[in-house]
Amino acid sequence: MADTNKELADFLKRARSQGDPLRAGLPTDGRVRRVPGLRREEVALLAGVSTDYYTRLEQGRKITPSPGVLDAIARALDLDAISRAHLQNLIGTTTARPSRTTPSVQRVRPGLHQLLDALQSQPAMILGRRMEILASNPLARALFADFDALRPRDRNYARWLFLDDAARELFIDWDAQARAAVESLRFAAAGHPDDRPTIELVDELAQRSGDFRRWWAEHRVYQRTFGTKRLRHPIVGELSVDYETLTLPGDPDQTLFIYTTEPATTSRQALDLLVSWIQPAATSRAE
Repeated sequence: MADTNKELADFLKRARSQGDPLRAGLPTDGRVRRVPGLRREEVALLAGVSTDYYTRLEQGRKITPSPGVLDAIARALDLDAISRAHLQNLIGTTTARPSRTTPSVQRVRPGLHQLLDALQSQPAMILGRRMEILASNPLARALFADFDALRPRDRNYARWLFLDDAARELFIDWDAQARAAVESLRFAAAGHPDDRPTIELVDELAQRSGDFRRWWAEHRVYQRTFGTKRLRHPIVGELSVDYETLTLPGDPDQTLFIYTTEPATTSRQALDLLVSWIQPAATSRAE
């Protein structure tokens, strides 16, 4: 994984290349631009800083912008909330702030295992900061994959999605799901830039998957909070599941994913069939 200075430079360049001069209110004089997006001097003008200052920032120099300047640059680049948070993480990692200790192993407390097991008709699982599958209930394992049967290091949603052929066959919309996973992992990685397991995961996926390597290079960020997955399940056929995510206040680096279907649909019927197929259910606790 690239150093944080280069990460910052690449992110700002990509954001600037996607800027819209018309939306930013800049005069175009009716001329076609040779290069899409905004120029450095235009971002600087919109943000109210000097071109030299912004250029040095885009070059990844060790600059500490004030919150007001950072907000002005985010507005100039028309960043959404997640991209703004990502920018703050990147700039924070290039300044002299106290380092954060990131525990290498995350544990799911017993009460959450009980909660997962109680959701007998809804697939549910808990992902960690690196997209590790920390726990899953029987229906989630029946719907996606038997994560508990995998080696501990392989119980990672991104690794499974990119390196297991069964995942590509399972998701009808694999490209969309895989891209979202890359963007979510990039956002998480910026929050823990010195986390060695995250760095090793990104390096491994970049080496083994051309799709991951290409999408990682785009420097897009995304935080999954809800959405839909379309599957072609080997037992119950095609279905769509909606998901909602809940960040656990006591464990901010753990996210609970709960999957549902619309009532009285073929997707609900397929999920009910899967429920009956797995009974009696096992526990959610991974070995």
